[in-house]
Amino acid sequence: MSSIRHKETLSKYIWKNRAVYSMLILPVVYFIIFKYLPMFGNILAFRRYRPGMGPWGTEWVGLEYFKRFMADENFWRAFRNTLVTSLCNVVINFPLPIIFAIILNEARVKWFKKITQTVSYMPRFISAVVIIAMLGEILSPSSGLLNRFLVNTFGIEPIYFINLPQWFRPIYIFTDSWQFTGWTAIIYLAAITNISPDLYEAAEIDGASRIGKIIYVTIPSIMPTIMVMLILQIGRILTLGFEKILLLYTPANSHVSDIIDTLVYRTGLAGGMPNYSYATAIGLFSSVIALVLVSSANFTSRKFTGESIY
Repeated sequence: MSSIRHKETLSKYIWKNRAVYSMLILPVVYFIIFKYLPMFGNILAFRRYRPGMGPWGTEWVGLEYFKRFMADENFWRAFRNTLVTSLCNVVINFPLPIIFAIILNEARVKWFKKITQTVSYMPRFISAVVIIAMLGEILSPSSGLLNRFLVNTFGIEPIYFINLPQWFRPIYIFTDSWQFTGWTAIIYLAAITNISPDLYEAAEIDGASRIGKIIYVTIPSIMPTIMVMLILQIGRILTLGFEKILLLYTPANSHVSDIIDTLVYRTGLAGGMPNYSYATAIGLFSSVIALVLVSSANFTSRKFTGESIY
C-alpha cells in the first residue's frame, strides 16, 4: 500500500514540476542516441567485420584482436605516449585552475577581477583547429613571431617547434593551460563563493593571515569539489584531446605524438585497409582501463578523504 502511495506521490511531484523535467528530454535523448546506443558496436571487438556483410560482423573470433594488439609494438608505444602526456598534463594543468581561482578570489578590485575572469575563459570557445593554426603562425620557423624574436634578440637559428618531438608535449600542455584554466576555474570560484564568511571571520580572530585563511579555510572547504574534479580527470587520462593531437601530429614527432585515439583513427578509418574490429578492440580496452582508473580513484578518495562521486 505504501509503495502505491509513493508512486502516486512521485507521479504528482513530477507532474507538478513538469516544466523542469521537460528540460531533461533533450539531454536524455542525446545520451541515449550518442552515448548508449553506440555501446552495442563494441561487439565488433569480438567479431570479424567485413564491409557490406552486416553491421555486427560475420564470425565470432573471441579475443583474437585483443591478443593481436597486445603483441603490437605500435599499440604499446601509443599507450605509453598517452599515459606520459596525460600524466604530465594532469600534474601541471590540474592545480592551475585551483590556484587561479584562489588568486582571483583574493583580488579586491572588482572591475579587474571581472575583466580577468572574462578574458581567461574566452579561449575555451576557440576551436582546436583555430588554436593550432594560430600556433603554426606564431611558431613558424620562417615568419613566426617567436622565431623572429629569438633570431633578432639572441641570434638563435630558427626552430621548427611543431616538428620537433621534444617540443610536442610542452606545446600541447601549454595550449591546454591557455584554453581551459580560466574555464575550469569557474567551478572552483563557485565553490569558494559558497564558503561561509563566518569561517573567515573566525580564522581572522584566531590571528590567521590571508595565506593562513587560504590554507586552513579555503582549500579544506573546496576539497570535495577538488576531489570530484580529480576523479573525473583521472577517468579521462586515456582520452586526450584527439583533434589537437591529430593536428599537431607529424611524421617527425610521431613517436611521441601517436596516442591511443590516433592509433584507433588510423587503424579504423584512415588506413588503406581499415580494420574496424581491431580498432574497436583497442578502443574497448582503453575504455575498460579508464573505468578501472575511475573506480580506483573514487574508492581511494572515499577511503582517505570521505569524498566520492558515488
